[in-house]
Amino acid sequence: MSYTINKVIEGADFEDIDARTRQALADHGFGVLTEIDVQATMKKKLDKDLPPHRILGACNPTMAYEAIGMEPRVGALLPCNVILRAVDGGVEVSAIDPVASMSIIDNDALKNVAGEVRDLLGKVVAAI
Repeated sequence: MSYTINKVIEGADFEDIDARTRQALADHGFGVLTEIDVQATMKKKLDKDLPPHRILGACNPTMAYEAIGMEPRVGALLPCNVILRAVDGGVEVSAIDPVASMSIIDNDALKNVAGEVRDLLGKVVAAI
């Protein structure tokens, strides 16, 4: 089972894809709660160079509220991370597959919510 929903945008500018990703997330009811600049962090902490690599912690409040109501500790698996990383010839966008991540919780109702979120994130990735 794959644990991410992926798309490579050939010949793309990293910052342009960042902006497009944030817009696609907003268009589908997500906000960005956290942001980690992996490239800068690795340089600062380890003095190691990486190509541009960013993690956006995205949240759809309606879906998160529903999930937390079913499983109060599900917050340990939130938010839904979306990764942007420079690859040869473009930028790859990868979103977590919530069905894969939530499969560790034995709750069928929660799995249904995870399926809805997966569908939304699939639309986000497709829209970029």
